[in-house]
Amino acid sequence: MSFSIVVDHVSFGWPDGTKVLDGLDAAFPAGRTGLIGVNGSGKSTLLKIIAGELVPRSGSVSVSGVVGYLPQNVPLGASRTVSDLLEISATRAALHAIEGGDVAEEHFAAVGDDWDVEERARAELDRLGLDHLGLDRTVGTLSGGETIMVALAAQLLKRPDVLLLDEPTNNLDLDARQRLYAAVAAWQGVLVIVSHDRTLLELVDQVAELREGVVRLYGGNLTAYEEQVEAEQETAARMVRVAEGEVRRQQRELVESRTRTDRSLRFGRKAFENKKVPKIVANGLKRKAQVTAGKQKALHQERLEDARERLTEAERAVRDDAEIRIQLPGTEVPAGRTVLTLPLAPPPGAKVSVTLSVTVSDTEDTEDTGDAENTGDEDTGRRIVLETLVVRGPERIALLGPNGSGKTTLLKRIVEHGAHVPVRYLPQRLDLLDDGMSVVDNVRAVAPSASVNEVRARLARFLFRGERVNQAVGTLSGGERFRATLAALLSAEPPPQLLLLDEPTNNLDMASVRQLAQALSAYRGALIVASHDLPFLETIGITRRLRQDRDEGLTET
Repeated sequence: MSFSIVVDHVSFGWPDGTKVLDGLDAAFPAGRTGLIGVNGSGKSTLLKIIAGELVPRSGSVSVSGVVGYLPQNVPLGASRTVSDLLEISATRAALHAIEGGDVAEEHFAAVGDDWDVEERARAELDRLGLDHLGLDRTVGTLSGGETIMVALAAQLLKRPDVLLLDEPTNNLDLDARQRLYAAVAAWQGVLVIVSHDRTLLELVDQVAELREGVVRLYGGNLTAYEEQVEAEQETAARMVRVAEGEVRRQQRELVESRTRTDRSLRFGRKAFENKKVPKIVANGLKRKAQVTAGKQKALHQERLEDARERLTEAERAVRDDAEIRIQLPGTEVPAGRTVLTLPLAPPPGAKVSVTLSVTVSDTEDTEDTGDAENTGDEDTGRRIVLETLVVRGPERIALLGPNGSGKTTLLKRIVEHGAHVPVRYLPQRLDLLDDGMSVVDNVRAVAPSASVNEVRARLARFLFRGERVNQAVGTLSGGERFRATLAALLSAEPPPQLLLLDEPTNNLDMASVRQLAQALSAYRGALIVASHDLPFLETIGITRRLRQDRDEGLTET
């Protein structure tokens, strides 16, 4: 097999001394490769090194051809334009100058052979569902999903030989995800994708797992990988059982050997005491028994140690991935208590407009304060447009809608407007923490009454243990940053009775998504979650669905 990307004994660490990769060897063949691993294992760092964004401390990387790289967090800048994000502004400016009659040589040099750059850019945007975006539109007006898709279009415009994608489906709505899946399925070059999106990982030709500093390649897609790992784990568990049995057997033999030796020594002593043998003979028998006992003990001890080493080796093959253990604040919101009242301004042209509120009670009865004639919109096909968003009791609301429809804006409005209970907001970009401060100091800043030991205990549940709590937030991976942000959010004083989560499963590995879902399922406060991850929404027990659209505003579905 020929490899298009070869990583040779690469080591990398952050300036504070935190090691990320240590003597890593890896090779990626042609085709589509899914790079997976637990949060913090170094996937994003490895992609940045391959892309040339980071320089390893030692080792080397060789790549066949031109590299395109889509990072997990796309550099923004509110004043930048779509054209800037596509990296075609200089070429467009030269083209427009030539069209205006300026025939300076530098303009022709800037254009080169790229005379159709605007047409190609427009075609890529249209293919990715961004036909509504003008090239001169500012990035600050784009949603997170639109920004990701424009950045992807920028890489496709370069026509790279090797394309690296880091969590490309983060923030994408369902339609955008389908378009990205189609682009991945049609890709003919070398592609390496870091992702936890199961649908996307089903499209790859092989899976590369970065685990405990080693990359291992598995043929096939995610399902094939999971089947191989399951078979390996069954074998590993069987080998552990065999090794445990051998350890127990060697322990029994060691005890039996000692028992026989002790019996022999007692027999010789009694024979001497009863004057059945002379003292010189008894001493000889004693010495012989002691020598034999020493040899037997050494032999059985050696066999026991060998058995224990085999057990240790067998146990190493059994996966025991650490998972976050989230304990949400024990702040139960009584059924029927008004948590939030937010006036809304319906967009012009909305045909049906009512005020709707829902009361959640122990008997699951609901109270509709809107026009009764409008409650049967499933039959009439009309949508109920909300004038006021009222949240009562421990409601669990899913906020749905396409990219750019205003879901994030609505969550920010709730924070700015305020609620009737303590509220906390987890943004998409995880920018709540101070990058220059350590993890533990960030949490202490929002929980000033907690002792250092209490904060350390909380962080341990989020897999920050020992010196890891002193790591600067700016050096964390996407998944680690999420865990640190969530730890700060849930440790804040006063504890939140209303949680606002904006795409919370972004950057999380599959185990962490499962743990987050389990924790949120046990949360007794009110919850509003903006997410395109439908399986995740199902697992956390959503009781109400709202949809945000550009034209209709917020509607009850």
